Amino acid sequence: MPNNLASESSPYLLQHKDNPVNWYSWNDESLKIAKDANKPIFLSIGYSSCHWCHVMAHESFENNDVAKIMNENFINIKVDREERPDLDDIYQKVCQMSTGQGGWPLSVFLTPEQRPFYVGTYFPVLDSYGRPGFGSLCRQLAQSWKEKPKEIESTADNFMTNLSRLERVTEPSQISKSILDEAAVNLLQIADTNYGGFGQAPKFPNASNLSFMFRYSKLSGISKFKDFALLTLKKMANGGIFDQIGGGFHRYSTDARWLVPHFEKMLYDNALLPIVYCEAYQITKDNFFLDVVTKTLDYVIREMTSPEGVFYSAQDADTNGEEGQTFVWKKREIEEILGSDSEIFCIYFDVTDGGNFEGKTILANNIKTSAIAFKFNKTEDEVNRIILEGSSKLLETRNKRTQPGKDDKVLTAWNGLMISAFVKGYKISGKSKYLDVALTATDFYQEQFEKHGVLQRVFKDGKSKLNAYLDDYAYLANAVVDMFEITGKQNYLNFAIKLSNHLIEHFWDDKNSNFFFTADDHEKLIIRPKSNYDLSMPSGNSVAANTLLRLYHITQEEKFHKISQKILESQATLAAENPFAFGYMLNVLYLEIQKPTEITILNTQNSQIISTLNKKFLPESIMVIISDNDELDTLSKFSFFAGKEFPTDQTNVFVCKNFSCSLPLTSISDVEENL
Repeated sequence: MPNNLASESSPYLLQHKDNPVNWYSWNDESLKIAKDANKPIFLSIGYSSCHWCHVMAHESFENNDVAKIMNENFINIKVDREERPDLDDIYQKVCQMSTGQGGWPLSVFLTPEQRPFYVGTYFPVLDSYGRPGFGSLCRQLAQSWKEKPKEIESTADNFMTNLSRLERVTEPSQISKSILDEAAVNLLQIADTNYGGFGQAPKFPNASNLSFMFRYSKLSGISKFKDFALLTLKKMANGGIFDQIGGGFHRYSTDARWLVPHFEKMLYDNALLPIVYCEAYQITKDNFFLDVVTKTLDYVIREMTSPEGVFYSAQDADTNGEEGQTFVWKKREIEEILGSDSEIFCIYFDVTDGGNFEGKTILANNIKTSAIAFKFNKTEDEVNRIILEGSSKLLETRNKRTQPGKDDKVLTAWNGLMISAFVKGYKISGKSKYLDVALTATDFYQEQFEKHGVLQRVFKDGKSKLNAYLDDYAYLANAVVDMFEITGKQNYLNFAIKLSNHLIEHFWDDKNSNFFFTADDHEKLIIRPKSNYDLSMPSGNSVAANTLLRLYHITQEEKFHKISQKILESQATLAAENPFAFGYMLNVLYLEIQKPTEITILNTQNSQIISTLNKKFLPESIMVIISDNDELDTLSKFSFFAGKEFPTDQTNVFVCKNFSCSLPLTSISDVEENL
């Protein structure tokens, strides 16, 4: 018989609706039940594509004996961390303080007042892996709750004291190039110069840190930073972490060589990584990087786009309970599908009889087409054709297999990242379909905002729910500025300003010079959390600082610059000392230190100028393209556009920096001289 989760919309919660555990969702009713019964809360936080969440569910939450213990002694609450990142943030911090690490599933035992007293991640059903069995742990904690209440309260007090310390005020730092110098050196110290990436296994993509390497290399003139980022991007794109035939990136690599991924695909990775690959293409003009961008964006269009034109959250790592089943191959399968072309294909993707993953093969490439062409006395074009056609045939076969589960809820923040990726992809590829996708998604959110008067976090099955968080507003506002730059349409600028003003009004913490993660009318939790670290995703504060800085230069609205600067000053020293956790923030610091170059393009008649500029690596620039005189007229109230006349028969480019503007420039050579 289904439990209380049966009426939920979250794919993750629905995965547990038939558990014998009497699950509740997080709401006023379930919290009141805990208080009225004076029962501790067992809080389980995870997400639909989380492999170890599935393992713990199968071992413990589907176990009738364990469920009986849980039901008798606790109020059991399930939370989708993607719907409620505020709860996840709070209790992850507790877990990291207690155990030195975090992750999912997150398992937290709380008092009825939501105060934590025991925390961990995955617990096996029986004692193993150096961890207590979950059933016996529940018994012990239930007994302690009844017999040692003072000890429970003391532990909870300690956790709360330490949590409050995390919200300490940081002394503002002076923003200077030395911050970037220190950060770059510190970041390179943890770099893996053999295989790319940072640290050893497991390895995560860390897109923002790679973008910073590109920027610092340009700033300093030291090529080793750029070279390292390019090495990393090539190793990832050639490895198993990249879906070689279907496009898109898996979550992370379990080894140092990027070969064996954790097979889930998250929307945010497939938004953040194309952006840095776009930058790699702009720097090198190497079509290898362009190919990765187009394959990833095409994957998102093909498999992760809703009928409304917005983007789903994730694909599962598991198929039929087996991780990676959909994505791996036996050599004989490939031989049957490709026939005489299979030998070349198998050499190219390192397919062997024994395989490289549990007797099967994860496709990865570590050999150049030139070497294969030489071996088989073929041209490189012939080899590339065999690889391309073979990939298409294998993808067709793979699509007939059972597919991994899909989390089809739509998250505003992650959609903001994805919109930015499609804009960047359009700029370097010139493919109008990418701009069309970005336009559709942006217009969807503009309509939603006008309808509700606020942003909402989640959209699923035609309905929106949950008031949005800091990252929802910040990521989307940043994406809308991207849309304004590429289209020159004032409605997008107005929308970005509205989102930013709402953010300032309802999220700003003037005392600590940063944004809260939750709005001022949000449900009261044990603390009001902050988002300051750039890890798998950039922090809301980093992206907000970037958005406001860009808006300031476009609008000259001083409050935008003031707030952006306060955030940067509050984080600068921490970013220098711990650059791995502040990659995106360092990129914003770079923009502030460099003082953005303002580029205005009037009239799109000369497509060569626009295409050339779109393909240049200009991270310190704000570039707005205006296609008609009416748009320019509406924007003339902003100093960025004031005094400029729209040419009727040519493309004029204005380059402004250091409070000085060029005359109208009409050739790409003149533009490049002024950059």
